[in-house]
Amino acid sequence: MNSVGPIKTVKGLERAGLLGQRDREALAQVAAHYAIALTPTVAGLIDRTDAADPIARQFVPDPVELIVAQEERADPIGDEAHSPVQGIVHRYPDRVLLKAVHVCPVYCRFCFRREMVGPQGLGTLDPKAMTAAFAYIRNHEEIWEVILTGGDPLVLSPRRLEEILRQLASIDHVKIVRFHTRVPVVDPSKVDAALIAALKASGKTVYVALHANHPRELTNEARAACARLVDAGIVMISQSVLLKGVNDDPIVLAELMKAFVETRVKPYYLHHPDLAPGTSHFRLTIEEGQTIVAALRGRISGLCQPTYILDIPGGHGKAVIAEQSIRKTGEGCYSVSDYRGAEHLYPPIA
Repeated sequence: MNSVGPIKTVKGLERAGLLGQRDREALAQVAAHYAIALTPTVAGLIDRTDAADPIARQFVPDPVELIVAQEERADPIGDEAHSPVQGIVHRYPDRVLLKAVHVCPVYCRFCFRREMVGPQGLGTLDPKAMTAAFAYIRNHEEIWEVILTGGDPLVLSPRRLEEILRQLASIDHVKIVRFHTRVPVVDPSKVDAALIAALKASGKTVYVALHANHPRELTNEARAACARLVDAGIVMISQSVLLKGVNDDPIVLAELMKAFVETRVKPYYLHHPDLAPGTSHFRLTIEEGQTIVAALRGRISGLCQPTYILDIPGGHGKAVIAEQSIRKTGEGCYSVSDYRGAEHLYPPIA
């Protein structure tokens, strides 16, 4: 059963047959705090006969979201601590986030900005705030890359995107413009000639980071949307989140990474879930994540290997947390673990 239009309410989810045995009253409480949105494309991917469907788990609200663990926080990666002006996050010297919009075509139930996005969130930057954001970028010559995120920047019209990109075109020290988005997966028809022209309006090198977490998300339509971007000269990379009940299986994760590569999307980051409120049911332990990621070695090509990272709470940046495969055992000697878990000495002892 496909929905006719976007689903944005509990009643809409019920009409689409997506709620199963979930408690409607509790879901109303979830919806009062965290935004709901599914596109028709996403709704059509959900297997309504599977209570543990990995697509539904990502997008259909669950009463367990009302449970907030002690370690969880509204701003888990410290955006606010590194926001010198509205809409800008300057955590690393050579790059900034430009959060022009806090609206998404879909709302992930594990989103680390779930307190900031949606109708109840921070909205779209007004012209005055946009002018201040561009002035900040212009005045900081160390900024080499501008990353448009939010929210999903590709919900903006091509006209609005082109306005943003033409502003960036006039800033010589900005060389790279990156967009983080789910649009090619959740609304692939939106990736048309007008959108692509807007993305290229700056004349800068453009990257699109595609967020997908399960191989079923990379439908033929999604792959065609990515092909339109890549064929236009836009480089694509991936980002995914390691999620309990979605992709916490080496076989599923390998299929996802291979699907990215087949689609000409280079696997980039695999995120450990952030400490966003009401998301503990998605989080594995770091040790469990390391075991899953280690199982990818030898299972899939090096082209398909993502970097497993943790965003350190409080705004201290990213740390690579993949299990180390090499350790020092003595003077000038190391033990190296292969993809089967067997250990070998380096250099070998004659």
